[in-house]
Amino acid sequence: MKHLFLLVFLSALFPACANNSSGVTDIEPGQDDSSDASQLPDSVAVHPIYHGSIVLTYGDQTIFVDPYGGAERYASYGNPDLVLITHTHGDHLDPETLGGIDLTQATLVAPQTVMDALQDTSFAEMHTLANGENWSWEDIGITAVPAYNPPPKENFHPEGDFNGYVLDFGQERVYISGDTEGVPAMRDLENIDVAFVCMNLPYTMDIEQAADAVLEFAPQVVYPYHYRNQDDTKSDVEAFRQMVTAENEDIEVRLGNWYGE
Repeated sequence: MKHLFLLVFLSALFPACANNSSGVTDIEPGQDDSSDASQLPDSVAVHPIYHGSIVLTYGDQTIFVDPYGGAERYASYGNPDLVLITHTHGDHLDPETLGGIDLTQATLVAPQTVMDALQDTSFAEMHTLANGENWSWEDIGITAVPAYNPPPKENFHPEGDFNGYVLDFGQERVYISGDTEGVPAMRDLENIDVAFVCMNLPYTMDIEQAADAVLEFAPQVVYPYHYRNQDDTKSDVEAFRQMVTAENEDIEVRLGNWYGE
């Protein structure tokens, strides 16, 4: 990668991983040990949590993305400073999980549809971002990227209602797709260091469309995530990796532990 970007795999906090007392999964070849994260304030650490949920840590800042699946999954990360929610579906806006997290010092960024659907919460601040809008939180730039299904699947995620996000950390740019197909707003992205790209059927896109979109905007690193299908099978992320690297070996495809396997 053109910049130092510390990518740390931490396991999701659920029973399948309970025997790992450190909470740290095996580090892939070429990665730094997770203990370095606190010593590198300009780096971003990536923690796959579950399905479409991510924790990012940057210096002393902790960011939760679409917290879902139980507050216990987040217990080892402390209280969030920033929470990003992409849309209203229950695997992204999860009131029960939010209710178990201390949000009193956290800023929420979300589209208006999420703000309208929120139940009682205790966020310190809430900021609405529509598609295409930008906002700065602390020293991090946030851009809301359109996330939707074109016809004939527009009812799953209507255009204009939901967000993906680009986070600009100064040296690193991170794209979080949310639930979307490979729409122009994704394909037109530039200078993305790390991307999280969804691929599940029938709600988002198959691995072929996901690979085609990734090859077009060419991030330095891509994580396939949110790949559990409606029938509880999982998209073939290894095949996705092969599709991408066969066409562009400079894109590194990282397979995180999103489902405790």
